Amino acid sequence: MAKLIAQPADADELASFLVAGGFGHLRVRRRGDLLTIESGPSDDPYPRARLRRVGAQSWRLEMATHTGRWEPTPFQGHRDEIQRLLVDNFPWTIAPLD
Repeated sequence: MAKLIAQPADADELASFLVAGGFGHLRVRRRGDLLTIESGPSDDPYPRARLRRVGAQSWRLEMATHTGRWEPTPFQGHRDEIQRLLVDNFPWTIAPLD
């Protein structure tokens, strides 16, 4: 079975969702099965959260710790559900740092 990867459209749709929700300070980086949400300068990004593709239509939410490591959460579902969960239930993790 081929490994599932995050598609460019997944990254574009997540980025558009974040901008529409008032989180224009964030950007989305795509690599392999991950969509990483980060802020700060591109040469020294500050990781916020990421979505890992775990199935054809299933993603898992992972959060960055204060040390820059990643912690998986128990939340898994369709990408739209996970991105809404992040914004609605964990807004402080993606709020501006100012």
